[in-house]
Amino acid sequence: MVVVSSPSMLIPQPPVISSHNSTWRHSGCSRGNIRCGIAEPTRVPAPMGQKTKYKDGLFEKAFMTLFAKKMEKFGGRGDAREKEKGWWDYDYDSFVDVSRRVMQGRSRAQQQEVVREVLLSMLPPGAPAQFRKLFPPTKWAAEFNAFVTVPFFHWLVGPSEVIEVEVNGVKQRSGVRIKKCRYLENSGCVGMCVNMCKFPTQDFFTNEFGLPLTMNPNFEDMSCDMVYGQVPPPFEEDPVSKQPCFADICLVANPSAKVCPKLQV
Repeated sequence: MVVVSSPSMLIPQPPVISSHNSTWRHSGCSRGNIRCGIAEPTRVPAPMGQKTKYKDGLFEKAFMTLFAKKMEKFGGRGDAREKEKGWWDYDYDSFVDVSRRVMQGRSRAQQQEVVREVLLSMLPPGAPAQFRKLFPPTKWAAEFNAFVTVPFFHWLVGPSEVIEVEVNGVKQRSGVRIKKCRYLENSGCVGMCVNMCKFPTQDFFTNEFGLPLTMNPNFEDMSCDMVYGQVPPPFEEDPVSKQPCFADICLVANPSAKVCPKLQV
């Protein structure tokens, strides 16, 4: 799944709250628990094979709820006997669970279309055209979007940092390295990563916003590099198209398949 990160005037975002308190600088938490981050003692994502603990604040939970409710229109509520959730009853697991229900019974293309419709439904009329005017595909635009991705994507993917990358032979700071993707870590599903995050995000920025974006997930450590300004390859030429399931952690995995079944339909 993906959240539009920029420009901030196109879609409301959790504000970046500054503080001189050392707890904020090291843990990602603000006073009053408005926005929080990793709850691990080390303040970094847990090692591969372990699930990172997060302490989400009000803004994070608001976005989880907003996206989950939008997605539920396509994925339903799951157990019909389950009481309908209130606004603050959603958490990250709820958000991932809704995403999983959207995935089930849909082709790769259909999953990506659902994400596209959800994103468009959250933007004001004319937002993509306005984005194209504000951010034509230049080095500056790519670097600016990388810069704002770090704080605005935190609730969705966890901690990240801007890195230098090479785009068309030019070195620029338009890359974002996600240290251990929260969405992939919590879903444990290659298909959800590729069909409901990587390709919808690439397509939305490249084709709706006019700013090319390539995402390169690393399934060995669950990190991911986002490269603004780089045109993504077609699915058939992307290495992820041959990725097998996470047989030990995915709830819908097919351990005997050489390639994740959700990438083949």
